[in-house]
Amino acid sequence: MATEREVLNIVVVGHVDHGKSTVIGRLLYDTHSLPEGAIERVKRIAKEKGKPFEYAYLLDAFEEEQKQGITIDTTQLQFRTEERDYVIIDAPGHKEFLKNMISGAASAEAALLIIDANEGIQEQSKRHGYILSLLGIQKAYVLINKMDLIDYSEAKFNEIKREMNEFLHNLHVFPLKYIPISAFYGENMIAPSAKMPWYKGEPILKAIDLFEKDTGLETKPLRFPIQDVYKFDNRRIVAGRIETGTLKAGDQILISPSNKLTKVKTIEYWAERDKRDSVSAGMSVGITVEDEFFNQRGEFIVHPGQAAITADTFKANIFWMGKAELVKGKEYKLKLATQEVECEISSIVKVIDATTLETIENAALVKTNDVAEVVIRAKKQLCFDEFRNNQLTGRFVIVDGYDVSGGGIVSGVVKELQTVSKLAGGGLELVVSCFDDYFYVLAEGTVRKLAARPHTFANGDIVAVAGKTYEYPGDFDIIDLQSGITASIRKAKLAGVDTLDKYTFTGVPAIDSRGACLRLATAEDFAAFSRELAAISDWQGKQASSFTNKWLDFVKYRNIPVVATLAAESADYHI
Repeated sequence: MATEREVLNIVVVGHVDHGKSTVIGRLLYDTHSLPEGAIERVKRIAKEKGKPFEYAYLLDAFEEEQKQGITIDTTQLQFRTEERDYVIIDAPGHKEFLKNMISGAASAEAALLIIDANEGIQEQSKRHGYILSLLGIQKAYVLINKMDLIDYSEAKFNEIKREMNEFLHNLHVFPLKYIPISAFYGENMIAPSAKMPWYKGEPILKAIDLFEKDTGLETKPLRFPIQDVYKFDNRRIVAGRIETGTLKAGDQILISPSNKLTKVKTIEYWAERDKRDSVSAGMSVGITVEDEFFNQRGEFIVHPGQAAITADTFKANIFWMGKAELVKGKEYKLKLATQEVECEISSIVKVIDATTLETIENAALVKTNDVAEVVIRAKKQLCFDEFRNNQLTGRFVIVDGYDVSGGGIVSGVVKELQTVSKLAGGGLELVVSCFDDYFYVLAEGTVRKLAARPHTFANGDIVAVAGKTYEYPGDFDIIDLQSGITASIRKAKLAGVDTLDKYTFTGVPAIDSRGACLRLATAEDFAAFSRELAAISDWQGKQASSFTNKWLDFVKYRNIPVVATLAAESADYHI
């Protein structure tokens, strides 16, 4: 029996003239994913119009639409590789795309951002990068297209890569790869390009197979929003749908936001054939618990140690569809999972026109079809997740009167101003400066640090392995020499944070928290390094200086470019 093939949803974004349609058309062509006769029909129509054939025309699936010059909605475009199936998420305009993504009509797990090598990074390119940030899409490749127009120049490619990396890092978007291509000529599409031997990475079709699909809903942390509680003979049955995770009879559970601990007594059933001791994501179930708590609709049942966020204030990105404008201070109803609560918009951080992507800072209101970054304050505590971690419990709707007038996704919790970058996991936090950039400033005659935009990376988050002046391998470890905390990075993701006494050297490259390479090649090296580290009692003394000179190589993964002034290197686009 044939096994079910994995499906990955990819959104393709880019400036209107940078070759997005050509890239998509070429992917369809090279993977033989077009209907029989479609290519010949498009070639015939192009010839009749006196135009040369272009792969972009393949997006227009019907002859009538070609004749009328209409570009159809490409939301359902599909192709396949040997590894899995793909769905390309696209739309004729930003408005439709953003509305579909935020409302849940479409769900992208990865992204391809396309930039014209000849034109370089345009304002529209930056705005599309902002869309990825807005939607919390972490898995992204940047495709530098039309390399044929710049004679396949490695120097120009690296210049665009550095500039785009600097910009995207300030939006907390960290591309996994930059791939130089010429979609029209098929260079680096399905096979490595002989015209760019300097590029050592994979062509697009190989690279997209390296995107890791999100884990199945049943393996995510338990999220069981209570729908209702029923009195049945002498039982109180807690009913609802399990959104993610798995639940078994005998499990210890936490009921949030009331923070009550109890155990699952039974999983209920109507008929003997339905009897089971374990239930998982997607199932509507009823359970009984050991303790007689007052449970109510909207509460979350979770496993201890894997609780959802509980707060009354959070940051969100919303798409507003209401007849009346969204305004600060007005009372609305918010629905998230089975929770319904009165809320208000306490601040409108930024409004984005969904058609032009123009932005307005600190706006007073949000108009119909606009996207906005807002802070929402509810009248009581809510349970939720950040959308990037759990789409089902990180998405909500806003009701104005009797109308559903907006959809939104939770982008984060409201915290005090963060001033440093951190890696967090297992109850530990490692403060790092390895994502900072360093420059030699001519005007000052000294090396200066340009700090990265502060961010907290949690387990599973993609980290900034490449910056303007540094590039680390995809797999490496970080060891903070003074705090004794370590972090593991695998496939450019934070894989875990632990203490040095539990760290095992596996041969993976290691750096210190400032980004200096640790000269560790063998387990014997690590043993000697650990002994000498433990002997240091004063980090201001000669012993520490001797240790760092022996074991640290600061420029292994860094270069220190010369600039006239540091101000010229400051980022120009922040959120």
